[in-house]
Amino acid sequence: MGVQHLAEATWEEIRDMKREIAIALLPIGAIEAHGPHLPMSTDVVIAEAMAGQAAELLAAEGREVLVLPALSYTVARFAERFPGTLSLEPDTLTRLLVDLARSLRSHGFGLLGLANAHLDPAHLTAVRAARDACERTADTARIVFPDITRRPWAGRLTEEFLSGACHAGRFEGSVVMAAAPALVREEIRRQLPPNPASLSNAIRAGKKTFEEAGGPRAYFGWPGDATAEEGDETIQALGGILADAVKASLEGRADG
Repeated sequence: MGVQHLAEATWEEIRDMKREIAIALLPIGAIEAHGPHLPMSTDVVIAEAMAGQAAELLAAEGREVLVLPALSYTVARFAERFPGTLSLEPDTLTRLLVDLARSLRSHGFGLLGLANAHLDPAHLTAVRAARDACERTADTARIVFPDITRRPWAGRLTEEFLSGACHAGRFEGSVVMAAAPALVREEIRRQLPPNPASLSNAIRAGKKTFEEAGGPRAYFGWPGDATAEEGDETIQALGGILADAVKASLEGRADG
């Protein structure tokens, strides 16, 4: 029992896993603008930290875990006007996730847990569509997708996250400071004024871009208040959410 990383393993090491009971985890992020202080890969960094923590928690309970390389390209419509942001069509993402689940199932893996750190509404809809499609077929791994924007998972995260003003702010900045501090432009981060505009409120009001939502520099929240200590706590919370969702699914309970 333990954790294997697919990109670093050999095919014989994967062959020798107890694949019928092993859990595959896929980090999902985006390459998109995250203010002037965080890297384009911020969501990927967060998703990989979430998957890594979940893998440790599940392995500590005697489960065998396979961590897949992160999926870095997805639907990123809210940020697509910012240079460097790369966005897919929603049905492209849905088909890709279903194909990955099918390929995993062909090798004996029955469950695919998603460590998702990207919250663009069109992205979330595409992920849910993939999960639902896999529920209707026997030739794919079952997808477990704890949507952290919804109950019960959202309540386990930070005050800024719950405010909706959390893109490249204290919530995400703290995680990157903990997981990949060299990628943070510290001099810029410390000088950024707060932007309390709520993305979740803007989405409900029909806004379609960061600019329309009140984020002309592609950040929301309180980036200057981010700390590595809060980042460590958030990584533990995110990993716990994914691990608990996986266990709920294995036990036949709703996974969120």
